Amino acid sequence: MLRIVLTGIPVLFFILNTSAQSKKVRISTNLGDMTFMLYDDTPKHRNAFLQLTREGYYNETLFYRVIQDFLIQGGSKSSKNAPPGKRIGYGDPDHTVDDEILSHYFHKKGALCAPRQPDEVNPWQQSDISQFFIVKGSVYSSGQLDTMELAVNRPIRNKIVNKYLTDEIRSELQMLKEEKMVDEFRQIADRVRNQIETEYNLQTDVLEFSEEQREAYTTIGGYPDLDGKYTIFGECISGFETIDKIAALKTDGNDRPFTDVIITVTVLDD
Repeated sequence: MLRIVLTGIPVLFFILNTSAQSKKVRISTNLGDMTFMLYDDTPKHRNAFLQLTREGYYNETLFYRVIQDFLIQGGSKSSKNAPPGKRIGYGDPDHTVDDEILSHYFHKKGALCAPRQPDEVNPWQQSDISQFFIVKGSVYSSGQLDTMELAVNRPIRNKIVNKYLTDEIRSELQMLKEEKMVDEFRQIADRVRNQIETEYNLQTDVLEFSEEQREAYTTIGGYPDLDGKYTIFGECISGFETIDKIAALKTDGNDRPFTDVIITVTVLDD
């Protein structure tokens, strides 16, 4: 099952987890600063991001793709000194990293993530670490999360039910019911029910939000539709108000802010 687990809750999680991670970076902009801790269990992304940061690769690039209630994306070298209206944000094939998609990280607000090309041209889900995105997302109600689960899981269950509860089995159960053959009815019904539950529990694409996910998505928010699809290699520990400021900017038809948001990335305690 797709059980993407957060190991804590908003502010408390940040405080408890910070000491366990070894590297932090500051992303500075003309609208404010954000500090991120990088996860030690995504070492390929952490090390590549740190190397490019130390080389100054991201400096003077822009947050060139900004979508309120979704994300802010930046770092692409094509955004440096880009004139207004120019389409920017192309990836760099020289800076790809093998995926490190881990089930215990998900797209809560402030998640630091690596973009990638779609599966049809990138079946190995390699990340493009030459740029990055930060989740803004929105806050969800419990009912909305329930609806997401149903939308994913109901078709999966219905397919399995139809596999085992065939027309022939339905007819047999109906006959046994009419003839009041209770024991025989229960024997077949229990067998079919066990077959359905066993196969359903083996499915890897079932969506089931944990209590921790639900608490995060209904408090600080995020974007659960991205879960399991991108590598998350860090999280914001301060400067959430800067994420909000950038995400609220007015943009052109390509989602580029009319006001340039210029990036400088610095490794802390280096």
